[in-house]
Order: sequence, then C-alpha cells, then structure tokens
Amino acid sequence: MKSKLFDYIDRDNLIFNLSGLTKLVCFIGLTFAVMFSYDIRYILFVMVLSVIFFAMSGLQFKQIKLMAIYVVVFLAINFVLTYIFSPQYGTEIYGTTHELFRFNSRYTVTEEQLLYQVTKVAKYASVVPLGMIFLLTTNPSEFAASINRVGCNYKAAYALSLTLRYFPDTIRNYQDIALAQQSRGLDLSRKEKLGTRVKNVMNICVPLIFSTLDRIELISNAMDLRGFGKKKNRTWYVAKPLKTVDWCAMAAALAIFLGSLAMTFFVNGGSRFYNPFI
Repeated sequence: MKSKLFDYIDRDNLIFNLSGLTKLVCFIGLTFAVMFSYDIRYILFVMVLSVIFFAMSGLQFKQIKLMAIYVVVFLAINFVLTYIFSPQYGTEIYGTTHELFRFNSRYTVTEEQLLYQVTKVAKYASVVPLGMIFLLTTNPSEFAASINRVGCNYKAAYALSLTLRYFPDTIRNYQDIALAQQSRGLDLSRKEKLGTRVKNVMNICVPLIFSTLDRIELISNAMDLRGFGKKKNRTWYVAKPLKTVDWCAMAAALAIFLGSLAMTFFVNGGSRFYNPFI
C-alpha cells in the first residue's frame, strides 16, 4: 500500500475550509505558546486542543503512522538522554529535592526531574498534531497565494508551494522505483543482512536522485517558457479570501499565545516553569 504521508486530499470540513494563511498563523501561535511555556498544565491544555483539532480535520491515523513512529522513537531517546546527561537538572530548576529512588550518588530519580522531563515530552507531543494538521489540510497553491497576499514575494511563495507538492511525489517515486527494483530481484526484506539492505536501498536512491533532477529541470523549463518571474506581481487561481471564521481562528490562536504569556508573568510570577513543590 502506498504511503499517504504529506498527501493533500481535499475534504469539506471546518479545518480544511480555513485559509492557508489562517492555518499558518494558528500553527505558529500555538507552537510559540507551547515552546515558550514550561507550565505542564498549559501544555496539556494545548495538547488536548491539538488532538481535538486533529479529530475535527477528519485525517486518518494511517496518514501519519510513519511520522508518529519516528516521533515516539525520538521522544523516547530524548527522554533517556536527558536523564543520562542532566539527571539533576529538575532539582536545579525547582530548587527542591523529592527523591523517589536512586541508582547511585549521581543518578537519582526525583519528582522534580520527572516533572521536567514529562513537560519536555508533552511540549513536543503537543506540536506534532498541529504540524500534521497544517501539512495535510493545506492546499499548497492556496497556501502560497495566502502568504503572497501578506507581503511575501510570490517567487518565494511559489517555491514553498512546489516544495510542499513535491513531498508526496518523491515518496511515490521512491515506492515505484523500489517495486521496479524488487521485480528485478532486489531484496529489501528482513531476510537480507542489514549491510546488504542498506546497499540495496542505495540502489534505489541513485535513480530517485536522477529522476528528481530531471523533474526539476522539466518544471524549471516550463516556468521559464511561461514567463515566470518576469513581472513583480501575479494572480492566483486558488486564492481564498479571509472569512469571519478565519479571523476568529487567528484571534483564538493569538489568545492562546497571550494566555501562555499571562501564565508566565502573572500566575507563575515571571517564571516559565510551573512549580508545584513550593
């Protein structure tokens, strides 16, 4: 079965009908809110919202299954390495020590360290659904038209549009080349040794690179023949005007970001960390 990672499939629902500019502003606003704060309460609040938005978008888990596996592996490695290299950082941040158990004098497990590391994991886990929503529910051409309207050069906007479009094309090309090579006897299964499998994958990457270069040249020639870049401005076939729901969504994203600042400077007394140990 071919992967649907980064594939845009149009649907008729609230999330898909938002402007590409709106989704970009919301993604940046919510991401900044999560990255700025270390208050586990606020981060969990944004995480719940991101899960709700993902459900509202109608996206299927199989579309992000591969990415989810990579994220889980990354979070697990990050969790372990954080403890290995900074086992006492939580106690330094919160200024107290509530020991649970110890391995030796350096490696002790404290409530403060667990809170700090769980907060870090929650920060990353909150942003991933937002990123997937943005990538999988935004028409690349419509998104390019939206950011061009707010002042971004249309050449840069179009380059970004081509990049977003090319992700699924590259994945499909890789799968097609892999199937063609396997029909010629190239074994990519676990029956082969790891070194042999890596070598076989490289045999797929080489034609993929050449096919990609050919496609780039083809697109570049087509754009030149159509006079792309000759004028300072251009029109967009799929430009979508901002509606009331778009302004409401951007206002909500701004409110959530300001809420993160308020939690820091008013609720937590200027500290980015929520300290339940005092």
